[in-house]
Amino acid sequence: MLSNSSHNQFVDSLNNSVSMKSGNLILLFLVLSTIASAQQRARELGLKFGVLEPGKFNAITDVKGVKVGHTTLIRGDSVRTGVTAIIPATGNIFQEKLPAAIYVGNGFGKLAGITQVKELGNLETPIILTNTLSVPVAMDAIIGYTLEQKGNERVQSVNAVVGETNDGGINDIRGRHIKKDDVLNAINSASDGPVTEGSVGAGTGTIAFGFKGGIGTASRKLSDIMGGYTLGVLVQTNYGGMLEIAGVPVMQELAKTKPSDELQKKADGSCMIVVATDAPLDSRNLERLAKRAFMALAKTGSYASNGSGDYVIAFSTDSSLRIPYSSRVRTINPTILQNDAVNGLFQAAVEATEEALINSLFMATPVMGKSKNLVPVLPVKRVLEIIKQYQKIKLP
Repeated sequence: MLSNSSHNQFVDSLNNSVSMKSGNLILLFLVLSTIASAQQRARELGLKFGVLEPGKFNAITDVKGVKVGHTTLIRGDSVRTGVTAIIPATGNIFQEKLPAAIYVGNGFGKLAGITQVKELGNLETPIILTNTLSVPVAMDAIIGYTLEQKGNERVQSVNAVVGETNDGGINDIRGRHIKKDDVLNAINSASDGPVTEGSVGAGTGTIAFGFKGGIGTASRKLSDIMGGYTLGVLVQTNYGGMLEIAGVPVMQELAKTKPSDELQKKADGSCMIVVATDAPLDSRNLERLAKRAFMALAKTGSYASNGSGDYVIAFSTDSSLRIPYSSRVRTINPTILQNDAVNGLFQAAVEATEEALINSLFMATPVMGKSKNLVPVLPVKRVLEIIKQYQKIKLP
């Protein structure tokens, strides 16, 4: 296992590399695997975001019934991409849909399935995250997966929900290497419990703030007084801005300069945010919840630049709110939270999303991709030093 100093020295040596033969690539990925085992989540390093307590795994899977699966593609010297599947609930989701909503922070993206979710307020398939040019193949895979489920023999329309970010900086995105089996593998391998983060699945080739981004997750468990509900978040980070962590201007300190044109170029990208909760929320309040999750992007230094596609998908797993595909009754009588009762969930959404975003950076490993382009990881040791320095500042 590498220490933080050894880790940073290794990254520096990679940055100085001018060539990488296939044999050395194998060695590279073996070393990167060692680095991955050394990574620690933000909370494990003493950083806390907000005041609410996380769930058992501090992951989206703390919401009962939610599962996550990854397919990671690392091939040759230029394929660095993957798929992440979020299974929102047990059972046949198409036959018993979940209340859902989508909030568009900045629409420079290719989120499939958005209009039907916004129109009808429900989710009927797993949520797939991948790269920009693999959205069509992911849709095809979800459609096939749904049609083949028992009970769906007469289904003739499927609203596949697929989100994306563009990993073309280090991945041969034009090669469109994601295939249907890769998507199905992510779905079929999905599990509850701890979620693998960092340079994995849909986060394999992503970049955030000029450093390696990826998959991050976190959760919050409300107290009994606040309803006792659980909220979990999973993110795919490929965005930028002026990085802030725990309110500290980390990027400014790392760069030792004011925002420049070069830093502005690192603001473009995209971020997908998925929010799950077991609270009984209808689509209207789920959209309000999604808007709060989006606020966390600003807390990390993002301003949702022109070239950034930033979306939040939120859904509720409350079994009493499942929406039948077909029913003989004309009306339903759901029990949903009143507006005044959602404040705790709003707070949880901001806190969990901020932590998930930072976890994606802390858990990422350096990746070298096409054109021998190496994306280094955030220098966590230096970041912690900066944060400690700011915490000691005393105002007059």
